[in-house]
Amino acid sequence: MTLTPPLLPLSEMRATAERLAPYIVRTPLAPLQGRYSDALLAGLASVHMKLELLQRTGTFKARGALNAVLALDAAARQRGITAASAGNHAIAAAFAAKAAGTSAKIMVQASANPVRLALTRSYGAEVIIAADGPAAFAGAERLAREEGRSMIHPFDGPLTSLGTATLGLELIEQLPEVDAVVVSIGGGGLASGMAAAVKALRPNCRIYGVEPEGANAMQRSFETGEPTRLTQVNTIADSLGPPMSLAYSLALCRAHLEKVVTVSDDEICRALAVQFHDAKLAVEPAGAAALAAAIGPLRGELQGLRVALIICGANIDRDGFCKFLARGEALLS
Repeated sequence: MTLTPPLLPLSEMRATAERLAPYIVRTPLAPLQGRYSDALLAGLASVHMKLELLQRTGTFKARGALNAVLALDAAARQRGITAASAGNHAIAAAFAAKAAGTSAKIMVQASANPVRLALTRSYGAEVIIAADGPAAFAGAERLAREEGRSMIHPFDGPLTSLGTATLGLELIEQLPEVDAVVVSIGGGGLASGMAAAVKALRPNCRIYGVEPEGANAMQRSFETGEPTRLTQVNTIADSLGPPMSLAYSLALCRAHLEKVVTVSDDEICRALAVQFHDAKLAVEPAGAAALAAAIGPLRGELQGLRVALIICGANIDRDGFCKFLARGEALLS
């Protein structure tokens, strides 16, 4: 299969940023320093965190979902939207629907964190529980077919990538001299748009993707050159666990990323503990994946570079966070 990278013109990225500005947060950039990070990242010129966990809904996903919903015409808004999600996209789609003045029926798989279900409902969405991911997608497709609702995809398509491109624009404005960016990948919605924007403004910047070892669809797709579907997903980073890659986001990622590396769940927990102790951040496992890669498989390649880590989200319950923190602390001792 030949995947031709789609064009995301810089003018469209900037227009998207203007359109989303009234609704979203321009998330801050902060240096990462401290007892553990100074030792584990020794040799890097500097490390900064793009704190997208402070975005509306708690993750980057608000950008893409909102851009997709705002693009709907009046008739489509009257019919409402639907989506399928393990949790974070459900929150973002519900938020976007409320911002645009439309209704939302969201299919969420049964394994979704209760915190994410509560946040989804808090934006006024109707939540329908499905047995698993495939059942959630099938349910959302049924709602789109029977009720005329617009399906808001969790990670694939130009509107999603243009939405996440706004994060890349912000990053370069905040850290114009950045040499490398590390970003976690689930389906590639975040990495595809962010990387396109960074490369448009700073072509020599290196961009690295990171996936959990047990959910490495994008890495396998890089190797084969075509979308890949996994037969099994096994990771604590549930928001990085789509079982497949799709052509649009894959083509953008292949065009703009140096490569995709993987990290273990233990490495994610260790990074989560570092972020808690050194940066005072309580993140979900996906929000620790970028640091895990910088500490682990990418450390040698990042030597001497000014590095930005995309801290993508923090929707997690207290008990789950404490469990992962304890696991990570044991690996730091």
